[in-house]
Amino acid sequence: MSELPALAPPYNPEAEPFWTAAADGRLVLPRCNACEHYIWYPRAWCPVCGNDEVRWIEVSGQGTVYACTLLHKAMGPWRDAAPFVVAYVELGEGPRILTNVVTEDPGAVRIGDAVQAVFVRLADPSDSEPVQAILRFERR
Repeated sequence: MSELPALAPPYNPEAEPFWTAAADGRLVLPRCNACEHYIWYPRAWCPVCGNDEVRWIEVSGQGTVYACTLLHKAMGPWRDAAPFVVAYVELGEGPRILTNVVTEDPGAVRIGDAVQAVFVRLADPSDSEPVQAILRFERR
């Protein structure tokens, strides 16, 4: 298994607190002031109740594998990294995140495995966008 590529995701200024924390190796999520829902994908309004007042809270980064698949073939920059795991991780705080579980033994990842957030530094961040690290998970 080769290292997974870490390509910069599209930058959205309303998610700036998320990217700033990610660059520091911390996971912060917006939480709705009205209904207390943790919001994923990070944005400045609640998709549950429509409230536009949120606060950014540092979360544990601990979760469990909710669903996963092992990719043996891939295209583009991921071709040489196969096999690798694509998974939905359910955070202890509730949100489910589509991500990768990084491990030396990708075939051993199972639904229900405990995982922890890790941040992968981008090799060549763009000067025009402040994203410097992306969120992935590793088995605990």
